[in-house]
Amino acid sequence: EVQLQAFGGGLVQAGGSLRLSCEASGFSFDDYAVGWFRQAPGKEREGVSCINNDDGNTYYADSVKGRFTISRDNAKNTVYLQMNSLKPEDTAVYYCSVRVGGADYWGQGTLVTVSS
Repeated sequence: EVQLQAFGGGLVQAGGSLRLSCEASGFSFDDYAVGWFRQAPGKEREGVSCINNDDGNTYYADSVKGRFTISRDNAKNTVYLQMNSLKPEDTAVYYCSVRVGGADYWGQGTLVTVSS
């Protein structure tokens, strides 16, 4: 069974940093790209960042480029999202996700709140 567990969220002041982690199990982690998404109150879920499994290439939404860094540790089946220079508009529930066998799997989400 594919499982994703995201954690590391919390309350931080604007300009601060947080590191989110996503621990995966139930599939061959090395073989899949993993993404981070977020959903702010009253808004649709949006893609934040993604990291490939093979070449390590990374992708970022324009709104987080230069501030967020995604990385993965295949030995730990974990993907990280380092978030620096946080802004109030980064406030959202953050989810990690993977597509395995044509199905999308989501972690339970972790809440990030950035105060001004």
